Amino acid sequence: MSVETTHTTTAATSGVPELPDILRLLAELYPNNPVLHQLYKWENLVYSLFIISILLIITFFATRKMTLVPHNSQNAVEAIVEGIDNFICGIMGPQGRKYTPFIGTLFLYILMMNLSGLIPFLKSSTTSWSTTLALALIVFVCVQYTAIKQHGFFGYMYHLAGSPKGAMAWSIIFPIFMFGLHLLAELIRPLSLSLRLRSVMSGDETLLAVMAGFGSKGTVALIGGFFLLFLNMAMAVLTAVIQALVFSLLTTIYFVLALEHDE
Repeated sequence: MSVETTHTTTAATSGVPELPDILRLLAELYPNNPVLHQLYKWENLVYSLFIISILLIITFFATRKMTLVPHNSQNAVEAIVEGIDNFICGIMGPQGRKYTPFIGTLFLYILMMNLSGLIPFLKSSTTSWSTTLALALIVFVCVQYTAIKQHGFFGYMYHLAGSPKGAMAWSIIFPIFMFGLHLLAELIRPLSLSLRLRSVMSGDETLLAVMAGFGSKGTVALIGGFFLLFLNMAMAVLTAVIQALVFSLLTTIYFVLALEHDE
């Protein structure tokens, strides 16, 4: 079965419209090419690596000749980094600066992936749960590692148990209940993080595909379709920024909750 037949069957089964991307078009144009078939099969990974390459290139050229009086590209990058750092430190305090590289990279990476789906013939990898779940699991592992490093293993277990003191410390039900509740909350976070981002971005892409299809149904539909498409594109850009910000904000809050002390 060719890539084109497979895609048509899948689309017909799911009933979800999609905007065409370059890898899909090439795979359908050359169905017997094994390289294009594999690239299309792993398209979410390919587009993710493409965004990583873009970020690396921008960072390289902006920082290769750092000067006291920054040039245009250096000035732009420094403004973005400073804004992200102020945002994180505003929530976590001065200790948040050491988490700025991780959380800031997440923000820029997710933002670029979200926006890439609005560029013709490209696709946003964040419409795939495999991508968003991988990002959420990275956050989960980093938060747990940071918490254990900060409190120690047994200290972190005590933290999850609600840090019981006095009579509460001698009761059995309260610490077990709090431990189970906190453990469940920690395990649910990767699901909520990944599904929220994936669902919103996938819904936006589907809506854009529906709006783009209005143009094939007459002149009035063409004008209305273009207007709705333009309006939805503006909303999609705003959504892309907000979702990247929400993911980064929740990640910052998870670090705060893992590092919090009684005082």
